[in-house]
Amino acid sequence: MFKSSIDTIEQFKKILLQLPEGCYSNCCEVLFNASIGQHTRHIIELYQCLIKGYAAAEVSYDKRERNRRIEEDVDYAVSQLQSIQSNLERPNKLLKVTYELGGAETCLESNYYREVMYNLEHTIHHHALIKVGINHFTNIELPESFGVAPSTMQHREACAQ
Repeated sequence: MFKSSIDTIEQFKKILLQLPEGCYSNCCEVLFNASIGQHTRHIIELYQCLIKGYAAAEVSYDKRERNRRIEEDVDYAVSQLQSIQSNLERPNKLLKVTYELGGAETCLESNYYREVMYNLEHTIHHHALIKVGINHFTNIELPESFGVAPSTMQHREACAQ
């Protein structure tokens, strides 16, 4: 689980560093007027919420910083991804995860490993959207696995045999 998360982030960092100037922070219609940087910030900040909430065993993904520097400065975003990679692997423990739903706070019991998996799946989902943006702006050849769930890759491989 940690290896998959760290490897997925590593692949993402390499892709981000290939983007042409301006591509990262430009909004585009195919991303519903969002930018690659905004999707990247969203990924990063959910991981940061999880890591920050670990000590107190309380996580709220709604209380993100929404740091515009992450969505505008690709090098800064890459440094934040590196920090996530360095701080992600921790022992499992119970967590309380809170959400604002319909104006009321909802609390769920979870655990650290479950939330790491949630963040990995969430990241892959956003990578699929980011792939659309990258293909809109550039001709960069992306890895086939970028934005694709590992189970989908395994299924494709099994079908090809």
